[in-house]
Amino acid sequence: MLKILNLEAGYGPLRILKGVSLHVKQGEAVAILGANGAGKTTLLKTIAGILKPRCGDIVFRGQKINSQSPEKIVEKGGAMVPEGRHVFSALTVKENLMLGAYTRYGKNNREEVAQTLEQVYSLFGILRERHLQLAGTLSGGQQQMLAIGRALMSGPKLLMMDEPSLGAAPLVIRDIYQAVEGLKRNGLTILLIEQNARAALAVADRAYVLETGQIVVEGTSEELRHNPEVQRAYLGKEYQSIDE
Repeated sequence: MLKILNLEAGYGPLRILKGVSLHVKQGEAVAILGANGAGKTTLLKTIAGILKPRCGDIVFRGQKINSQSPEKIVEKGGAMVPEGRHVFSALTVKENLMLGAYTRYGKNNREEVAQTLEQVYSLFGILRERHLQLAGTLSGGQQQMLAIGRALMSGPKLLMMDEPSLGAAPLVIRDIYQAVEGLKRNGLTILLIEQNARAALAVADRAYVLETGQIVVEGTSEELRHNPEVQRAYLGKEYQSIDE
């Protein structure tokens, strides 16, 4: 589904990503763990076409997408849920969701878009209840659900999520990750950027640890849960079990 080879990217003269290589298979959930400043968001922005790579390759669904625009990447099936939600505060919940389907308009697929909207409402019932409410009046957790739903409206093959648990209450985090698990069971491929290692490793098949722009550890979620360095840095010294 996604292959990244020796990727370098950054901002101006600042080099953030330094030879990153990883892959995501169809139907997998893969987590990218790391502290603030590790380069996680830069990685996601580069995959999504918001930043252009300085070197290396990004291959999505068999096609190199290094120079493609974010809109083209969405059309190909890559959707991103940005850090900080970035909903349109002055628009209603439903209007925000319908904007997520903009690449699907004009293709005689109104029925498919309506079906996707119903799926989003089934996933996050609060969005159905508040479909006429202004997005800016929702709680932070509800806005996060809206941002995820908006990305799903594009009908993605790959859902890229940047810190979905950031700033959310524990019960909201639980609901969001239950939704992620449901999407995974339904076959959606997921690339998950997280600082919340416990939540991410509970749902991911595999994970990579990013430090100062480089992959330093990779493996299955089970392997990383029992990796002493990962435990120390991301799971806490008293960590015993992901379910404790």
